[in-house]
Amino acid sequence: MPVLRSAFLVLSHSRWLRSFCETSRVGARLSSRFVAGMLPFDALRVAESVNRQGMAVTLDALGESVTSEAEAHKSAEAYHELLEMIAARKLDANISIKLTQMGLEQSPALAESIARSLAQHAHATGNFVRIDMEGSRLTQITLDIVRRLNALTEIRGAVGVVIQAYLYRSQADIEQLLADGIRVRLCKGAYNEPAEVAFPRKSEVDANFVRLSKLLLDSPVYHGIATHDPAMIAAAKQFAAERAIDPSRFEFQMLYGVRRDLQRQLIKEGYRVRVYVPFGTAWYPYFMRRLAERPANMLFLARNLFRF
Repeated sequence: MPVLRSAFLVLSHSRWLRSFCETSRVGARLSSRFVAGMLPFDALRVAESVNRQGMAVTLDALGESVTSEAEAHKSAEAYHELLEMIAARKLDANISIKLTQMGLEQSPALAESIARSLAQHAHATGNFVRIDMEGSRLTQITLDIVRRLNALTEIRGAVGVVIQAYLYRSQADIEQLLADGIRVRLCKGAYNEPAEVAFPRKSEVDANFVRLSKLLLDSPVYHGIATHDPAMIAAAKQFAAERAIDPSRFEFQMLYGVRRDLQRQLIKEGYRVRVYVPFGTAWYPYFMRRLAERPANMLFLARNLFRF
């Protein structure tokens, strides 16, 4: 499985394969398992359906690593429109953004300015912005921007961040974020990182995920435990029960199209669940990272290719 994971992560950077998949009918059919659709209205329709099942939603307009300031502003405008549509439809949904989609690699100041504007808009509409985490070379600058935004009185509480459990540094990062009162979405991590910065073995990542989830659950801040792993979920539920932590103080988060049975079961048990719903034409890198996380998904897609 580690070989397949590495292969999918390498392929996620293939420009030729990305171009082919994102413009072909077969690619669109494959992506529909994990991507809500190409247009905002596709994602809003899915969000309404998920809300009716008792679950909240995070909407992500797919895209990353823009190449110009104009592209960054275009990406931001799509999110501003999304915030307005969420408010108009009274959806239980927030948004998730990547700073490279907001121009981070062109100008950190540009990305921070755009993120601040989105957080201000979210705060004004009673919403929330999750700033996604990307490769480890961007971890520090992402956290610096999130902490500066959170320090602004007018948007405090309207911005959160993602922490990846496979990085050695994540415990120290979470301790700092908790001190600042910043909401965290904890996941295992989906990028191809060297052993110098990340735990190389799954057992080590799992152990760190459990350790970090306990830190989050024990804090007064509302956090998201993002996993489809029954063992990780069981560990969080057990810890919460031992500490008499009410299920309303945290949520489990899962990806659209993955373990729908488990999502429904958690709702029946009284836990909060949020489904991460991505959409848009730039779906290929996200799709390949989902296959890297769980190569068995490829077998599922192969079996069901002609049933979509």
